[in-house]
Amino acid sequence: MNLKNIFPVVLCILIGFFMGNFMFNEYSAKTDTVSLTGETLYFLQAGVFSSEEEMKKEMSNFSYYIYTKENNMYYSYVGIVKNEKNLEKLKGYFKSEGYDIYVREIFTSNISFITVLDQYEMLLSETKDNKIIKSICNQILSKYEELVLLDKN
Repeated sequence: MNLKNIFPVVLCILIGFFMGNFMFNEYSAKTDTVSLTGETLYFLQAGVFSSEEEMKKEMSNFSYYIYTKENNMYYSYVGIVKNEKNLEKLKGYFKSEGYDIYVREIFTSNISFITVLDQYEMLLSETKDNKIIKSICNQILSKYEELVLLDKN
């Protein structure tokens, strides 16, 4: 090969390398997660508080609750469901107990918890007894705390 043919080949390889590098950097900088395995669940929120002490004082009437801290605010939850029929049942239960409950949709990707929640939801859909509803809510919250909240820490 003569020098006349080597220069264009080297130039093409260099241009290809720099263009490939540029395209790769642009692609990786703009990627978003398209799909995660998980589901959007309905969290029954009992309140939002500015301090942990205030939250504990206000939530003392509940036998069991969980909370998360987001943006220096404490969000307390007294129930989690994914079925809208069970959501209405729980809203009715808490309303009959005299509590104002807000519904918040939160995406959860913990498959173990979703599987457990499915089992509890079958029980919840079959009962009308308030003591059993309360017990199921407490069990769901306990499992969420165990499988999701403690897993994050």
